[in-house]
Amino acid sequence: MRKNLFWLTDDQWKTMVPHLPTDVRGKAREDDRRIISGIIHVLKSGCRWCDCPPEYGPHTTVYNRFVRWAKRGVWERMFLALAQRGRSTHTQMIDSTHVKAHRSASGGKWGSKNRRLDVRAADAIRRYTQSQMLKAVFSPSC
Repeated sequence: MRKNLFWLTDDQWKTMVPHLPTDVRGKAREDDRRIISGIIHVLKSGCRWCDCPPEYGPHTTVYNRFVRWAKRGVWERMFLALAQRGRSTHTQMIDSTHVKAHRSASGGKWGSKNRRLDVRAADAIRRYTQSQMLKAVFSPSC
């Protein structure tokens, strides 16, 4: 077995079991713990469903379980129930808004420029009149 695979711990599994659907119709389900671990592995790693490691079972089973439970609202109910337990003390989230944009992300060397079509320019209202007025007010007059 590979080391980089995700497996639910016993404590994590015990908290999830009460929230799993029990209305099994037809053929018995595959091992829930293995399939859910595969779903979490795919979501965490960002790999394609067809690249899901075979240790989790057939990739079609892993994908179908995720999609069917999503349509039935199983994941949403489970997450809401688990979130009501309170904040985790050993898991923290980091916001990524601190990432700076490259200087070329604003539209080129001189920044983005408002260019209007000639058809609209004749009788259109300027949208940047406020900035033009501010320039006129705060520019030094000689």
